[in-house]
Amino acid sequence: MSKQTRAELTEAITTAVVVFQEATDQVDATAATELGVNRTDLACIGLLLRLGELTAGELAERTQLSPGATTAAIERLEGAGYAVRTRDETDRRRVLVRPTPLAESRVEEVYGPIRPAGQAILERYTRAELEVIHDFLVRGTKFQESEAARIRARG
Repeated sequence: MSKQTRAELTEAITTAVVVFQEATDQVDATAATELGVNRTDLACIGLLLRLGELTAGELAERTQLSPGATTAAIERLEGAGYAVRTRDETDRRRVLVRPTPLAESRVEEVYGPIRPAGQAILERYTRAELEVIHDFLVRGTKFQESEAARIRARG
């Protein structure tokens, strides 16, 4: 059992989260370089791969990019072969942005080994500990989204 006080442990966790974020940023910066895109485009690729397809407006909203910056990002991704624009089958007025098989394969090459390595780390924890970690991450995500909205509102 740790001899840290609750306050010391809370501070250690806060610091560990910052260091974890910095390490994640390093991975993403390195991955973006490997994929030949910038960090904004990498974020767009990630959203497209996770969600399958988005309109340009949805992509702009999720990335907090202006419409013009979103269009430029989509054009860069199309030029790199990582995304395509297609007409929505049910509403021909809507244009959808989809990831390409190239995006899927290249991202899998770069990020693929992370999943099993991360799962191996999680295997060390009990089910109860995993539930606490999951709860912390879900609450932390909501907190971060709230803070981003608060900061945006200042401007």
